[in-house]
Amino acid sequence: MEVNCEGCAGCCIDWRGLLEDGADAGDDSDEESARRHRRRRAPFGSDEKTTPSREPLDGDPSFVPLTRDEVRAFLEVGAGDALTLRFWHARDEGEEPRSSGASSGDSPRGSEGVEIDGHSVAAVAGRPAFFVGLRKPPKPVAPFGREEPTWLPTCVFLDPTTLQCRIHDDDLYPDECSAYPEYNLALEQETECERVEDAFGGDRLLEAGHGDPDGLLLGSQAIGAKLFCHPRPADLEGVVERAAAGELSKRDRAEPVAVAAASSPGTLAISEHHYERAKERLLEGGGDDGGDESTAMDDESWVGPAIRDWQRRCREAGEEIPAPEVADAVEVDRGAPETPGWDGFE
Repeated sequence: MEVNCEGCAGCCIDWRGLLEDGADAGDDSDEESARRHRRRRAPFGSDEKTTPSREPLDGDPSFVPLTRDEVRAFLEVGAGDALTLRFWHARDEGEEPRSSGASSGDSPRGSEGVEIDGHSVAAVAGRPAFFVGLRKPPKPVAPFGREEPTWLPTCVFLDPTTLQCRIHDDDLYPDECSAYPEYNLALEQETECERVEDAFGGDRLLEAGHGDPDGLLLGSQAIGAKLFCHPRPADLEGVVERAAAGELSKRDRAEPVAVAAASSPGTLAISEHHYERAKERLLEGGGDDGGDESTAMDDESWVGPAIRDWQRRCREAGEEIPAPEVADAVEVDRGAPETPGWDGFE
């Protein structure tokens, strides 16, 4: 697998806003190019005139699902604020089920509908199913050769200055990220590399061969390992609505994340000990989203305070967009690992 990531990070950024700003470099007279651009603006292919089926409630086109062990690892280092949730619409009655997998739009196999907050949420054995992934706060970034930065939803661990991952060489680096875009190719799904090439030109996916990737976790293998099932649907009232609106609070995230950390791979079993420990771990330290920065300084990780700072700066910036280098003050000064830059990379 060979990719050209310098100046890109398209798989770590929701860059649809650049297309809306007129930065789409494709030729809409080409039918295939136009199809891809429509796919990028609405990556899950839902028609606004129809009821969504088996599609995520959120709109993140490059959601990174974490395994149970990865969820636990983030909690243990105090970085629970990096985590967020994904629920799905239930499949239509009579529609053939499909396997859950690594691509961002996949939903649980044999999903049933559980009504929560006015949504028919995909479920397994009557339990709402969900992924745990990484949050994308707004950051000033200038990918794809752009000279001026733009506020875009960007992975919490992406350095806006170098467009490199801060945890790439760390034990916390998710398996899903290390296997990208190999998983997509194995599943015969379009990669973000190809979408970037189509919209902005250049060569990103340099070699598209792939083997038989380990860790894909399809079907029942995913349950309790990457696909989590909440045993108490009533506890998600309000959470599902706010997940669909992109307005989850720390307390909203704590309940399902604790279930994920307490799950048992291959089963629907939940460890009460791990559940209580994980929920306590995520809620301790204060500093809920949008809260006073001073209340967040007890957090063990730089992640929560940095996210809140990015959100505040974006709200207050108006039309003025800071240079990506402001990340030194927002992230590095709080303890975020620095990235090496691209000098010396071939």
